[in-house]
Amino acid sequence: MEPSTLIKLVQHYSPSGQEAGAVDYLIGRMKGLGFTKAYKDEVGNAVGVMGEGEKQIVLLGHIDTIPGEIDVRVEGDILYGRGSVDAKGPLANFVDAVASLGQVRGWQFVVIGAIDEERESLGARHIVDQYRPDFAIIGEPSRWDRVTLGYKGSAQSIVTARRVMAHSASGEETAPEAAVAIWEKVRAWVDDFNADKPRIFEQILLSLRGFDSGDDGFETWANLQINARLPVTLLPEAWYNQLEQLAAPETVERSGFAIPAYKADRNTPLVRSFLKGIRAAGGKPGFVVKTGTADVNIVAPVWECPAVVYGPGDSSLDHTPNEHISLSEYVKAVEVLSEALRAVTKE
Repeated sequence: MEPSTLIKLVQHYSPSGQEAGAVDYLIGRMKGLGFTKAYKDEVGNAVGVMGEGEKQIVLLGHIDTIPGEIDVRVEGDILYGRGSVDAKGPLANFVDAVASLGQVRGWQFVVIGAIDEERESLGARHIVDQYRPDFAIIGEPSRWDRVTLGYKGSAQSIVTARRVMAHSASGEETAPEAAVAIWEKVRAWVDDFNADKPRIFEQILLSLRGFDSGDDGFETWANLQINARLPVTLLPEAWYNQLEQLAAPETVERSGFAIPAYKADRNTPLVRSFLKGIRAAGGKPGFVVKTGTADVNIVAPVWECPAVVYGPGDSSLDHTPNEHISLSEYVKAVEVLSEALRAVTKE
């Protein structure tokens, strides 16, 4: 199969908030490839449906990218361009694989190119209550011969310390000093939590994303912007409760959308179908879990169906100025996914 779907999709630069051109292209491409229907939904996601069966598989990718346009070009086997890996490669793979399989009696395939994944995942949040599929496949890069089973959760917060203004010679604790003390206390707690957990996926990954301070002439303040990547064993609510205890009596503001971690079961018909597809394409299957967060964290707990994350590309190239993908790997991934869909619909 020629990788024209991927190349043309990458040519439509689509940072979050500017996805319309890429969405329109993908809808037209799915119509041209024989999808039963293809359309733009209420929030701007590209949706393509193949077949009309009662059983359903949703293939959810994202069509937006981070900002930073890269000259789109093909050099030998390599396609350069923003989104070639994250995550237009996996999304185009969904379209081409479903098109190559065509309609399957009793089944419906729904391919979604979701908007805004790189910001607040508005696209995924819109569709999560509209579908209840039998299986779900989420598009993110992990190489053609590996299946991703899990992503960490995420929780963001702003901790604010306040102190009455005092002369610098007074010796009284300042708001910045109080904030630094809180950060050290939180970090010590996290180190203790992680101490008996050798695997990174089981640990809390803590980062200080910003620090600022100021005063109004009467009161000083200092803000810590804290991000925590959470394991499956620690829900966001429990993390926030712990953070509030550690920061007391200072205030903790929850920011953004907190997302729990997700880990799929290996022993499902969906996973077995991918193992079969990878082996049929000449590969040795592998499993991976990621320290980031993806739309699978949003949809899989709600849909409560077997779910995996799959897609061609080297995830270490995500968000880099050298983002590129092997076209031969892409073709392999289309082969794998086509066989996986064929196998799971026959179980």
